[in-house]
Amino acid sequence: MTQTNASSEPDQAATGGCQCGRVRYRIGRLGKASICHCRMCQRAFGSFFAALVEAGELEWTRGKPALFQSSETNWRGFCAECGTPLTYEFDGHVEIAIGSLDNPDLAPPEVQVNARYQRPCVQTLHLLPEKSASDQLRDEEWNASVTSFQHPDHDTP
Repeated sequence: MTQTNASSEPDQAATGGCQCGRVRYRIGRLGKASICHCRMCQRAFGSFFAALVEAGELEWTRGKPALFQSSETNWRGFCAECGTPLTYEFDGHVEIAIGSLDNPDLAPPEVQVNARYQRPCVQTLHLLPEKSASDQLRDEEWNASVTSFQHPDHDTP
């Protein structure tokens, strides 16, 4: 299976799933990746925007997402157990949440959709300062002390 996205490696299937591992998928062909700023996507993802990629040859390999009909033409797929946003579905098309990919770097966004609804702060996020080196070190130490219950970034039996 060859990806259409220039950043991906040939013959590498894209896999992913939710936080808890109840829902897993495999994508045979990644299409165009985008960031959508519409209010429905902001609410569905609980964020400033939704990062999505067209999912060709999508196969659910473990479980299936629950669906919420967010409008008369659109559905949002999510894990009913942990709440992870997984899909945006419309007109027979499915887009997958880029953050749910095991390797999100396979789908760098290529275009912004509904940019007129972009939250003003998004324009200046890259200007925000980073925490001090000592604060970052404390964060890393704390992160290392935490036992994650999230599913790993790969398929499991």
